[in-house]
Amino acid sequence: MSDNKYTLPIHWNDHEDIAIELYEKFGDDFDESKIYRIRFTDLLEWVLSLPNFAGTREESNEGHLEQIQSKWVYEWRDNQ
Repeated sequence: MSDNKYTLPIHWNDHEDIAIELYEKFGDDFDESKIYRIRFTDLLEWVLSLPNFAGTREESNEGHLEQIQSKWVYEWRDNQ
């Protein structure tokens, strides 16, 4: 998302939007097996650092992080 001025905020339930942002940030640095091996502590920090992310650390949970990982894999597959 190139122009953050007009981009809506992203929240924890926006799993697919988060995954797209992560794929745009890391590209092919992470393939399917690497995405599933990412520690949730690292994933949490990466999500919190995304531009336009409006969620908080306290709102995160394992379910959100698992969904983000899965959507990220789908995004990676779609771009191969």
